[in-house]
Amino acid sequence: MKNKTLNTLLRGLVLAMGLGAGVGAAVAEPLKVGFVYVGPVGDHGWTYQHEMGRRELAEHFGDKVQTTFVENVAEGADAERVIRNLAKDHYDLIFSTSFGFMNPTAKVAKQFPKVVFEHATGYKQDKNLGTYLSRSYEGRYVGGYLAAKMTKTHKIGYIASFPIPEVIRDINAIQLALDKYDPQAELKVMWVSTWFDPGKEADAANALIDQDVDVVFQHTDSPAPIQAAERRGVYAVGYASDMQHFGPKTVLTSIVNDWGPHYIKTTQAVMDGTWKPQDFWGGLAEDTIVLPLNKDVLPADVQGEASKLIADIKSGAFHPFTGPIKDQSGKERIPAGAVASNADLAAMDYYVQGIKAELPK
Repeated sequence: MKNKTLNTLLRGLVLAMGLGAGVGAAVAEPLKVGFVYVGPVGDHGWTYQHEMGRRELAEHFGDKVQTTFVENVAEGADAERVIRNLAKDHYDLIFSTSFGFMNPTAKVAKQFPKVVFEHATGYKQDKNLGTYLSRSYEGRYVGGYLAAKMTKTHKIGYIASFPIPEVIRDINAIQLALDKYDPQAELKVMWVSTWFDPGKEADAANALIDQDVDVVFQHTDSPAPIQAAERRGVYAVGYASDMQHFGPKTVLTSIVNDWGPHYIKTTQAVMDGTWKPQDFWGGLAEDTIVLPLNKDVLPADVQGEASKLIADIKSGAFHPFTGPIKDQSGKERIPAGAVASNADLAAMDYYVQGIKAELPK
């Protein structure tokens, strides 16, 4: 008990003095790390992958960390309450893992300046608030190539969650790939206004398939669209986790998010007192995005070309958003030869030329 009390006093003294190059500092007792999830850990998608990252973190550090999570947290006031409660419970590092948690996280971060916060997919930063996200558009572009090579109807479907930049740029990346590899293809977008609702996701997949779509993409979290595609005998591209086992004859690839390395690196920096806010973008090059190709479905030549495309994106030889890129109105957004900056991508609020649908107002 005396040792524990001494450790607590030492931690308070170190934090109060603001030692270290960044926020936080080396401490003698387990670092408390909290996670806030928008969906259930069993969604087999977005939240599931963050939970896998938390488990990897816990296994890596052992008794040096104490972790917890809160699942099914609604975006808005409920998120603010959950995030604040974790900070009040003396959690040293808090990861909030959904775009709609951005404003609540930023608000709580100001109230607890000695706590480190990291928010997934947002853009607001502070002295103790960093951001992180995946370059999922890299995977979407490769998925668009696969769709172009495998479609017979030349109709590709996309089940979209909410019209935020992350979702919009992923849709655009698919269109850019279709422009190059199957110019006659049409991309049909269906907005479902949810991250996780298996029934709604399945209905959207079936509605798209009824419109002759034979490759289904999703920006939602359950495997329901994959299962619908498997039943209907069309192809699909999974999202967040490797969904091939839900559709072994259907899934061409999945845009898999691997968050473990970022969680480990961030936690170590907080432990060392070297953490500083950053806007981390992890893609294929950082292995934050992984694309397992379904070798039982994809022809060998398509696998080979997809592997080359992945390698070119990894090396920087190719960037999906290389100009000239115009929006639907014909306005040039990215000049010829230029590559979209992170700022361009983070603010993307338009469809590229070629998409016939309209963005929700």
